[in-house]
Amino acid sequence: MSLLSNKYRVLVVFVGFLCLVSVCSNYVVMNFTFICMKNDMSFTRDDRGNETSPVSLFDYTPNEKKYIMWAVAAGTIMGTFPVNYVFVRFGGRWTFFIAGIVSVIATTVIPLAAQTSFHALLVARFCQGLAFAADFAAIGLLTVRWAPLSETAIFLGALTSFTNFSSVLTNAISGVICEGFGWRTAFYAHAAMGFVFFILWAIVYTDDPQKSSRVSSVELRKIQKNKSEQHLNTKNVDVPYKKLLTSPIVLCVWLNAFAEMSIIVFLHTYAPIFFNRILKFSVAETGFLLALSVFFPLPLKLVGGIISDKAKCFSERGKMLFFNTVSVGLVGFLIGLLGFIPQSYHYVSVVLFSFIFCCLSLNVAGFYKCATLHTRQFAHVVISTIQWMKSVALITGPALVAAIVKNEDSPVQWRIVLCILGGIMVTANTLALCVFTDKPAEYTMAEANEKSIKYEVNKEEA
Repeated sequence: MSLLSNKYRVLVVFVGFLCLVSVCSNYVVMNFTFICMKNDMSFTRDDRGNETSPVSLFDYTPNEKKYIMWAVAAGTIMGTFPVNYVFVRFGGRWTFFIAGIVSVIATTVIPLAAQTSFHALLVARFCQGLAFAADFAAIGLLTVRWAPLSETAIFLGALTSFTNFSSVLTNAISGVICEGFGWRTAFYAHAAMGFVFFILWAIVYTDDPQKSSRVSSVELRKIQKNKSEQHLNTKNVDVPYKKLLTSPIVLCVWLNAFAEMSIIVFLHTYAPIFFNRILKFSVAETGFLLALSVFFPLPLKLVGGIISDKAKCFSERGKMLFFNTVSVGLVGFLIGLLGFIPQSYHYVSVVLFSFIFCCLSLNVAGFYKCATLHTRQFAHVVISTIQWMKSVALITGPALVAAIVKNEDSPVQWRIVLCILGGIMVTANTLALCVFTDKPAEYTMAEANEKSIKYEVNKEEA
């Protein structure tokens, strides 16, 4: 128990990561099952008058897919700020647990909702969005309360990798399940895993490390080292919303987050369709190659965090700008380049997909770290708003695709979408080069001359 109590933060992060993966996978799984559902002829529809043969009830048009995506986005947008308030007011243990159970229930009923009516499906997806609103607030709270300042990027790297990991898990599992057991089973399997993970969360997580009997004094000193009294006392604290909303640094963080989230949403939502319709891979190949493309970059999240936290030969701001340029600016260029690769070189596109995900993995040491170091104890508010940006991207992304991509087999139409998204990313990174900083904001300190709490860590504690 001594070893566990001296590293209890690692267990908390691991269980939190599993729960984040579950909530994300629960809504992402439908992006993959779209390509399986359309072949299910157990239920047919007669509202597609231009079709000469029976059409599956689950063969959704691009416009219908847009609304299915928007339902999740609407739930997340409406839930982000109320959920964030509940996290601040009541803590994360039961708030995140309830969100997880909502996600599990909504995922379980999606097959029934889909065959009942399109509107019932939208309601279930909306509930998934409400649950997803808790993900980034949970990341922020976990980092604020459990991460030592010297391990901020490492925590963020581990926790924010849930999006890529959920994509790997979902694409790999769903491809096999869809072809072997049917698309409905994919939803049931994801819901079952989520239920187990959130039971573990309720057992392991506590909102205050200082009040936990499972945390040793050595572990507690590591977590609290160099943190101010205001940083440590985060429950029921008054959040300076006006100062956050008018800060050029925070606004630039959110712009970079929106630009990158737009790419991430696009890749995770439309990559299965792009691989299947443009690159001409089969359903099984699509699942395998997508999982492979996302799997290899996964360790870079943690590697980037370790380099950012431990490399002392460069300034914090210099490291921050470098990683942000790679994860936002360079990705913007590469995503535009992706649209110009000939279809006959489809394996080159797969390699480029993997490299793009590699670059995206380094975002924890860019705008995420800027948000955490600059806003300190209010970082969970800023990071949860990044979730809101992702929700906006869930609306603007499908709207952009629906407006431009009229034929999913047209490479030219997809190219236009990719160039627009790439241009937004390059613009956001250019602004970041001018304003990002690693210095704490004035409003994070109760008094201008407030002293930070400093604990001496003995060699055996390190």
